Amino acid sequence: MENPTTTETVDELDRVTAQRFSLRERHASALAKLMEERDDLRGTYAFADLVDDSLRWSA
Repeated sequence: MENPTTTETVDELDRVTAQRFSLRERHASALAKLMEERDDLRGTYAFADLVDDSLRWSA
């Protein structure tokens, strides 16, 4: 098994970071859309309410 070079390690970390950021953005967008469509969901999960409120205030 080869030891990865520093450049390969940094490239891999950059790729993983970009994937996580993209996933977080997609989830936040989907959550905002869902909360907009379904008012009955408000108050059922505190973290979803927090994210929805944060997105509304930042828009």
